[in-house]
Order: sequence, then structure tokens, then C-alpha cells
Amino acid sequence: MNSTVLGLPPLWVATSILVLVYVTIMLDRLNRAVVAVMGSCVVILLGILTQDQAIAGIDFNTLMLLAGMMLIVGITRRTGLFEYVAIWSAKRVRAHPAGVLALLALVTACFSMFLDNVTTVLLIAPVTLAVTRVLKVDPYPFLITQVMASNTGGTATLVGDPPNILIGSQVGLGMDQFLLHMAPAVVIIMVVQAAIGHFVWARLLHAKAEDRARVMSMDERAEIRDRPLLVRSLVVLGAVILAFLFAQDLGLEPGTIALTGASVLLLMDCWGRPPEDQAHHVHNSLSELEWITLLFFAGLFVIVAGAEQTGLLARLGQVLIDATGGDFRTTVLAVLWASAVLSALVDNIPFVATMIPLIKGLAPLFGGEEALLPLWVALSLGACIGGNATLVGASANITVAGIAERNGVEFGFMRYTRSALGLTAVSIVLCHMYLAVRYL
Repeated sequence: MNSTVLGLPPLWVATSILVLVYVTIMLDRLNRAVVAVMGSCVVILLGILTQDQAIAGIDFNTLMLLAGMMLIVGITRRTGLFEYVAIWSAKRVRAHPAGVLALLALVTACFSMFLDNVTTVLLIAPVTLAVTRVLKVDPYPFLITQVMASNTGGTATLVGDPPNILIGSQVGLGMDQFLLHMAPAVVIIMVVQAAIGHFVWARLLHAKAEDRARVMSMDERAEIRDRPLLVRSLVVLGAVILAFLFAQDLGLEPGTIALTGASVLLLMDCWGRPPEDQAHHVHNSLSELEWITLLFFAGLFVIVAGAEQTGLLARLGQVLIDATGGDFRTTVLAVLWASAVLSALVDNIPFVATMIPLIKGLAPLFGGEEALLPLWVALSLGACIGGNATLVGASANITVAGIAERNGVEFGFMRYTRSALGLTAVSIVLCHMYLAVRYL
């Protein structure tokens, strides 16, 4: 690293790049992948990091995990499984609006535990709109409940939310540890959210008997478009989840497991097809990769590595220690609330990417890396659930807003925030209590 950059201390330059990237992402005027990649290039061009250092700063385990799960989900989506489950769920509660609201939220949360949140809402929201149109009820309560369920449910597992993927990959927490430490809090929050949702929305929703009968006449089995592929997809997905649970015993990283599962599913999808048909199927499957997300992560890793190299994160860590007086309990709760508030205002991915090395730097103060577990739990809970508070807090929120508005449903910033802010505050209070009882 150069002693000066453009005549300025490298710390100042790295800080300026990090802040500029954050602000540009917040303004949402430029694609975030372009912003992150451009920022990472500037970090290298100005000599804050060498090219080798920049490549070393990229967490390829995270990228492999994301890419592998994207491929598995993309192939599974072609089977019609998710539409089947949504219609099946609505029929299980006799198409009663209150029951549909609760059960689709539960389905969304369960899917979000193993799929990324954006994919989950992309699959569930259109089916929800179809069901509510038949029932002739306001779709807004269903959509906002599913947004919150996707973000909350995804908090429970390693692969459920991008912040968890970052934390798990860079800290070494496996699927079993996420389930052990996050899932209890998620269950409590989901129960409370369901109760509040019933009181605020569900008890006011009513549908005529003939409209409910039309939903009951829907044939969920007709939604399954490729049964052989469905069987293969479920087998591979089940094996991948099982491997996640035993990753430490197997000596494998989550990225390797996910990409292996995706490769096996691609092979099974191509088996027995003529070469030209194989090329078509592989092309379609690879097009399911969200390159914007992958490039965004790669660029962000380099920018954060530059901030760490210049000592910025060490200084921020000292500020946190000074603010909390070095008290472990205060630090854990400060991380929870700061994560929740900031994740409601900015994209939680860059925030978490910045916080991980900062928290790692606190290990000597609190007795080693093993002592930091409550801090990782606080960071995950705050970042994932805090994203529920505003429309810009998480990618799933924006995705559902777009789907709603294209279908004539008002889903603006203020309406969403009025509905979600109180629920999120209650959820974070529950997280505060959970951390205090279990860890502090």
C-alpha cells in the first residue's frame, strides 16, 4: 500500500470510497453491482490494494454458495413446485382469508430458510395475487405479511439471507449453528408477528362463499410441469441441506456443497438429452444466476478489504469499544440495535460486510473468537430483521413493491413503513430479550 494516495493518507481515501459507494447505493440511481465493481477498481487503481490483495479479499466461498443455490432454485422453479405449495396451502384452510394470510406467511418463511428472500417472494407473490383476486380481498395485508415473513424466516439459516451467508462464510458458522442460535428467536418473532397480523388485518378480511369455492376448485396438481425434474430437484436439495448440517464433519465448506449440488442437478437435467438440447438447458439454467448480486458481492469484498488494510475498521472498532466502555453486554446490544436501525436505512449487505472484520477485531478484548458468538447472533438478527422496517431495508421489500404496483396495488414507501415500523420495533425488542436471556 502506498504511503500516500493522491497526496492524502490512504485511510482518508479508503474511507471516502466506502462512504461514496454507500451513498450511491442508498440513492438507488445507479445499479449497485456497477457501483461496487467501479469502487473496487478505484481501490486497486489508486494503489490502496494490489491486484493480488484485492483477489485475496474476495470471499469465493460466499460467491460459490450464492451461485450454487441460485442454480438449484432456478432449476427447481421450472417444475411448478412453488405454485403447487401456495395453492395447496390456501385449500388447506378452506380458502378463509385469515387462514390464507397466516399459512402463506408460514410457507414464505419456510421457503426463505433455504432459498434467498428475493427468489421466495418472486415465486409466492404472483400466486398470492391470483388467490386474492379470486377471493376479492385486499392483497396488501398478504403481501406485506409475506415480505416480513421472508426476511424473518431467512434469519434462521445459513443460506436464508445474504447477511447470514456473509457471516457464516467469513466466521465459520455452519447450518447447524445458525439453526441452534437463530431459529428459536425466529420462531418467537413469527408467532408474535402472526398474532399482531391477525389483530390488525386478518380479522377484518372477509370473502363470499362462492369466491372461496372458486379457490377450492383450483387444481394444484396441474401446476406441476415436470415431475421427473421435480423428484431430482427435491433429492438434490435435500442432500444439499443435509450436507450443510454435517459440513464440519465432512470437512467441506458451504460453497463447495452448494456448487456440487448444482452441478449434479445440471448433470441430471442434461442426462439422456441430445447435445444441442443439453446446450439449451444449460444456457437456460445459467441464465438464472443473478449476476448483479454476484458482482455486487465481489466488488464489495474488495472495497471492505481496502478499508481494513488502511486501518479504518480498527479505528471504528475502537470507537465502538469507547462508546460501550468495553462492556460485553452493552456491546452486544449496541450491535443489535445499530444493525437494526442502519439496516432499515441502507442495504444490509454492505453494512454487514463492513461489520464482520470490525467485530473480529474485538476478539482479544473479549477473550478470543469463541467469545464473539453473541455478537454474531446480534449482528444477524439486527441486520436481517431490521430490514423489515422500511421499503428500502431489504431487496425482497423492493421486489414485492414492484410486483404489487404492476398489479395496481398501492405499496408505496410511506404506506409500507407505517405498517412495518411498529412490527419491526416489536421484533427487535424480542431479539433484545432473547439475547439478554440466552447469552448475557
